[in-house]
Amino acid sequence: MSDPLSGQDGDPAARVDQLVAQAKEKARRYRAMQAAVGQVSVTESSPDGLVSVTVDSAGNVTDLRITDKVKELSGAQVSAAVLTTLRRAQSRLPERLGEVMAETIGDDPQTMDTIIGNYRAKFPEPEEPAEPEPNVRKIGTVEDEQPPPPPPQPKPRPRPDDGDDDFGQSFMVRE
Repeated sequence: MSDPLSGQDGDPAARVDQLVAQAKEKARRYRAMQAAVGQVSVTESSPDGLVSVTVDSAGNVTDLRITDKVKELSGAQVSAAVLTTLRRAQSRLPERLGEVMAETIGDDPQTMDTIIGNYRAKFPEPEEPAEPEPNVRKIGTVEDEQPPPPPPQPKPRPRPDDGDDDFGQSFMVRE
């Protein structure tokens, strides 16, 4: 095993100074990366231009713009457009952060892969939603509903059979 303090010239003090300088430079680059990542934002617009969403480096919404076209749509259509656009903006964060990190700590691929992997897990590519039917509101259909189960029927109580044919009348009858 090699001794990290033994340098080419054999001067341990010079090697310590070199390691300290490298550590300081690495710390400076990581602070620069942290500052640059803090400035990252991504803006995404819906294909129809109805919605525009901006998210910061943590995926939080910092700006939301909705056009007056929403007056022609149902609430479900508007909320679907907002959520889809938000998820698309968030899913672009790993790519954008990778660019910033490559500029600042590009010589540390393990750290970059870990951070970008965490962002990809947190903000995956959104699935494209099915096209909603325009101006159709589904309330429910008879075919979709199952009738409730019938109420339980009371079980008949067994009667003792003593041989008398009193046809279920009480034997305690006053005459």
